[in-house]
Order: sequence, then structure tokens, then C-alpha cells
Amino acid sequence: MKRFWPFGVDLALVVVFCAIGRRSHDEAVLTGLLKTVWPFAIGLIVGWVLVVAVAKVVPTALVPGGVIIWASTLVGGMLLRVVSGQGTAVSFIIVAATVLAVFLLGWRALLLLKSSAAA
Repeated sequence: MKRFWPFGVDLALVVVFCAIGRRSHDEAVLTGLLKTVWPFAIGLIVGWVLVVAVAKVVPTALVPGGVIIWASTLVGGMLLRVVSGQGTAVSFIIVAATVLAVFLLGWRALLLLKSSAAA
């Protein structure tokens, strides 16, 4: 169970990102959250599969693991939003890219800083 905590952190942060977005647009957070989360969650899962099964790199590493997971979450989420008829305005893509980078790469960067400080 311990080895799944990084995925849990990523998934929780994707849910938080979607909840903040829904709240900032005065949309019902709980009742519509799944509609907003699922494209990004699938992108996240694809990223994790790419990192763990295909590239066989450490998913908690900032580079390349975190970058692959972030890019897959963003690109996969946006593509699935287009396919499902949800919005993908340029401003949303920029905000999503930035927030997801801070969330998904941020905790990995902190982990890297902690491990290099301990060395």
C-alpha cells in the first residue's frame, strides 16, 4: 500500500484542482465534480502507466517521471474534454497547465529538495 501513496497524492491534487475550478466559476462543486475530474484522472492514469510500465522511471522523481505525468494529465485531460464536449479555451489551458504544474511537480520538487538537504 505504501508504494501507491504518490498516485494518491497526484489524484487528490487533480481533484482539488477541479474543485477549485468549479468553485471559481460558481458551479456546483460536489454534484458536478466527477464530470470535471474524469478527463484529467484518465490523463493522470495514462501518465502513470507511461512512467511505471513503459519508461520504467521513478514516478516520484521530478524529471522525467513528474514531467511525463504532468504532461499526460494536461494533454490527456484536454483531449478528453474536447471529445466529451467540455470547454478548452486557451485561457483555461494556460491556467490548467500552470496549476497542474504547481500541484504535480511542486510536491516532487519539495521531495527532491528534502532529499538533497538530507544528503
